[in-house]
Amino acid sequence: MKPVIHSNPSRKRALPLPTPLYRLRYRVECFFHDLKRFRAVATRYDQTATNYLAVLHVASMLLWLR
Repeated sequence: MKPVIHSNPSRKRALPLPTPLYRLRYRVECFFHDLKRFRAVATRYDQTATNYLAVLHVASMLLWLR
């Protein structure tokens, strides 16, 4: 994935920003923010990667159903 970041506001000539890619980046950042609201995801209580992945799946499904 290509990084999409705004140029510095104090720059004399602003760099072009691909708006559709920036919108996708924003959606992904919001999704990870919402995932971190789940305490088990944010603190990684599970001992194995399989259990942690299961918690991620359940949290993602709950967010999708919301």
